[in-house]
Amino acid sequence: MPTSDRPEARFSYEGLDRIIHERARLSVLTSLVSHPRGLAFPDLKRLCGLTDGNLSRHLAVLQEADLVSLEKGYDQNRPQTLCRLTPSGRTRFLDYLGVLEQVVRDAAQAAGKPQNAAGKPQNAAGKPQNAAGKTQGAAGHDRSGLAEPV
Repeated sequence: MPTSDRPEARFSYEGLDRIIHERARLSVLTSLVSHPRGLAFPDLKRLCGLTDGNLSRHLAVLQEADLVSLEKGYDQNRPQTLCRLTPSGRTRFLDYLGVLEQVVRDAAQAAGKPQNAAGKPQNAAGKPQNAAGKTQGAAGHDRSGLAEPV
């Protein structure tokens, strides 16, 4: 029985992997999961807002945990490092996201926020909300402060 299903440890989320849960590494993995062919080091650095040194250190931790692979090579005679999620890294990251979704559902339920059939929080009018509590449009996009399309 998963820890979160036991009444005495309802809010203990063992699936929140400490390696992934760190903010910079979460950014790296999110960037890489959306780019299955991988990203060059400078592109990943830009997407995550990290310095060379910070990104290098976080990639080393992720590589040691077999979440990412780093391929060194050349692009137009210039050294290039290509960063990719490993197959096991992709699986672990998606499992982690599932646990994180459960955290959001449990927190919304504990706070007394109503949820729709998909388990997403909604406002009093029954409109879906994102994690920040902003109303979302039909496609699930944040619609607060935006004019309706014509």
